[in-house]
Amino acid sequence: MTRDALKIVTIGGGSSYTPELIEGYIKRKDELPIKEIWLVDIEEGKEKLAIVGEMAKRMVKAAGLPWTVHLTLNRREALKDADYVSTQFRVGLLNARIKDERIPLSHGVLGQETNGAGGMFKAFRTIPVILDIIKDMEELCPDAWLVNFTNPAGMVTEAAIKHGGWKKTAGLCNVPIGHRKQAAEKLNLPEDELFFKFAGINHFHWHRVWDKTGKERTAELIDLIYGPQSETESHLKNIHNVPFHYEQIKDLGMLPCGYHRYYYIEDEMLEHSIEEFKKGETRAQVVKATEARLFELYKDPNLDYKPKELEERGGTHYSDAACELIASIQNDKRTDMVVSTANNGTITDLPYDCIVEVSGPVTSHGPEPYNWGAFPPAARGIIQMMKGMEETVIRAAIDGDYGTALHAFTVNPLVPGGVMAKTLLDELLVAHKEHLPQFAEKINEIEATQPETVAYVSHLMESN
Repeated sequence: MTRDALKIVTIGGGSSYTPELIEGYIKRKDELPIKEIWLVDIEEGKEKLAIVGEMAKRMVKAAGLPWTVHLTLNRREALKDADYVSTQFRVGLLNARIKDERIPLSHGVLGQETNGAGGMFKAFRTIPVILDIIKDMEELCPDAWLVNFTNPAGMVTEAAIKHGGWKKTAGLCNVPIGHRKQAAEKLNLPEDELFFKFAGINHFHWHRVWDKTGKERTAELIDLIYGPQSETESHLKNIHNVPFHYEQIKDLGMLPCGYHRYYYIEDEMLEHSIEEFKKGETRAQVVKATEARLFELYKDPNLDYKPKELEERGGTHYSDAACELIASIQNDKRTDMVVSTANNGTITDLPYDCIVEVSGPVTSHGPEPYNWGAFPPAARGIIQMMKGMEETVIRAAIDGDYGTALHAFTVNPLVPGGVMAKTLLDELLVAHKEHLPQFAEKINEIEATQPETVAYVSHLMESN
């Protein structure tokens, strides 16, 4: 990138995370020659866009910067001649996430934003939208970079690169950032004196750590974080802090992602989620209440900075990472980051052309991942299954094929097979009918032949 008057677009601009995004740009004002920031949303998000958009304007003004902040519901207008496009949207808004969580949990099955049945349905709703955005980009901003942190980030990024053909795409997640900070704190060393290698897929990666003397500190960190004397709290606000089994992590010889709890200690995590469901306090319901409080804060005409309360939202650091990635591409900074990008042989256990979440410097031509190689058998087996599940989900999201979707549900280790897999699939299809046009024919068939399914979903949502 060489332009000295950047146009940056954020799709999902009415998000509660937008103040962090604006703060990140302001922090990098000397690295990013921004001229225009466009915040885009849809009709249903119009009110939130207006609130957070005005706050964004106040932040820019308070920083004394000559940037113009535009608010629009016209995506094509915003994308015209854009240099960078970031995506942080949620199809169906938080009410859709509530369905993703409550419907499975009503059957005693995990309901979660990016894992299990809920995560697959978020992909079904989101992937067609990202492909539509790419069609607009091909026409209106063919040289732009796409920075995705819309969940499930790995599958959405894979759809963009492999199926949308948008090679200039990078996916981001805040989870590795938290793990880096945790390691630095436990070792009592500055983060920039440690070297990290992450490898896996989004919300399903492992990492190793070295210090500047060349000594690997991974085993020490396993003891400090997961050992018998450890009292470490999870740094992830959206995941219940059930302790990992120390012997299992010691055997792996790698530090797990916080989301591995759903797989390594599934029973305890499920039990906690069911308790939350019974109290009407699923994570989506809590986030909806938190977000409502945030937007009340954002309405304050004197608020011109990111409030501390935003950190309670659970996704802190996402937006700042997006700003750093853009700055690194723009200036060939080669910042060491963890991104979802093309495997290209980085992880030998996974397909060459799939999307993985790995460490590496971000250059002017994009991420250049460090070689990882192979996983130990225990990790290799489960990640190959998870990647196969992701590829099947993506195919179902694009084709709208019921058989493919059912196969994805059957492969996913957090969804019971047989009758339960089909029951959940049918109920979630009906619940999300408005946002799943690719499945319209099958949904109409379910509604015509399974009135009990329609009644159950309707009753469950009314009792929310």
